[in-house]
Amino acid sequence: MDSKTRYFPRWKVNTSGGIVAPDERLPWGPSLLLGFQHVLAMFGSTVVAPLLMGFPPNTAILFSGIGTLIFFLFVGGRVPSYVGSSFAFLGVVATATGHPLGTGPNPNISVALGGIIAAGVVYAIIAIAVLLAGYRWLDYLMPPVVTGTVVMVIGLNLSVSAIKQAATTSFDAWMALVTIIAVALVSVYAPGLLRRLPILIGGIVGYVVYALFGLAGIGPRIDFTQVSKAAWIGLPQFSTPVFHTNAISIIAPVAIILAAENIGHIKAVGAMTGHNLDKYLGRAFLGDSVATILAGSFGGTGVTTYAENIGVMAVNRVYSTLIFVIASCIAILFGFCPKFGAVVGTIPSGVFGGLSIVLFGLIAVTGGRIWIENRVDFSKSSNLIPAGVALVIGAGMTGGLAVQFGTIAIDGIGLATFASIILYQILKERNSQPDEAVFADAAVGTEPASKPLEEKSSN
Repeated sequence: MDSKTRYFPRWKVNTSGGIVAPDERLPWGPSLLLGFQHVLAMFGSTVVAPLLMGFPPNTAILFSGIGTLIFFLFVGGRVPSYVGSSFAFLGVVATATGHPLGTGPNPNISVALGGIIAAGVVYAIIAIAVLLAGYRWLDYLMPPVVTGTVVMVIGLNLSVSAIKQAATTSFDAWMALVTIIAVALVSVYAPGLLRRLPILIGGIVGYVVYALFGLAGIGPRIDFTQVSKAAWIGLPQFSTPVFHTNAISIIAPVAIILAAENIGHIKAVGAMTGHNLDKYLGRAFLGDSVATILAGSFGGTGVTTYAENIGVMAVNRVYSTLIFVIASCIAILFGFCPKFGAVVGTIPSGVFGGLSIVLFGLIAVTGGRIWIENRVDFSKSSNLIPAGVALVIGAGMTGGLAVQFGTIAIDGIGLATFASIILYQILKERNSQPDEAVFADAAVGTEPASKPLEEKSSN
């Protein structure tokens, strides 16, 4: 039985120093370091999301690790991805529980958990539909111009949070710059294995520089009070779900957003690895949905595939799925270690902001890469308008902004995804030839190219 017919691949050891494919692996020592790097990348968002909703963060960390293992099992170790707390739940959980975001522990967490489980069930139904009907209709729905746009929107939409972190103070802004330079230098000039750890090493460099300046009185000192108070070992806080019809009706539709995000993430990973992963979409949906249901059953947040970890892969070019098994096990251990969470909580916002700028920027560029590799022709309005409108929506709707349709709140990434899909489907048959007087060509009075690039279709 060869690797393609096996449920799990045979991971071959790759020591070439080049790209490591999903069905390959590095030696175990470097793999352990890379797994820790992925945990560091996801940690900020996976902690921030539950804190904003009033959920216990250690519980969210624990179920991000368990959820990643579930995802790995469902996709047969073929799709490199980490799942963590989804920001798509922020607005609907606040509405359903009546608990404002960022105001401490949520007294109605049980009600929110019932809605999160319902969202997971709806998501599972979508997954089963994809498994039964096949995935090729998704190619028809989301051709390269749409998938490239959605991937770029993910990076641009998250960029505002990265800039806010980096620019908390002028000192943080300088430390973000130091962190970015450190990441860049390591990723380009570091020897051997170190070149694969730019996020981890760049983060450490930024942290150390920040701490040294603090000790010298040039900037604020890092506060280790919570670290000394935190226990080394402790059980996360578990909660029991309660099912209220109103909360379910508000939270369950988030499943559509989770599916849209998952499509964009898998398309992005497929573009980076050079492996078409579309055939695993149904299984990826199902793994993500089961992970969400399990998390909601015990007090965790709903989960989704993580853009931060896609950014890490774009930097170090290691796509081995075994790295995420290691990362998930580390996260599970840290879920039972309050002191680790306290240590990560001391990472200054400037350092986290610098790391986020790199990660989210690489995701946005990956969207452009999808356009280029599929030769998307932007002399056609049928391509130009869906992409342009979606990019502005995605980049503009940040900071928790959402469009409310009754009880359903759709954030910038979700709305941009739907806008690009709908506009493309409306326009694609009405404008099959390049526009000879569109936008820039008309403005400068030039003729369009005689042999325009053809859009590669996967239909």
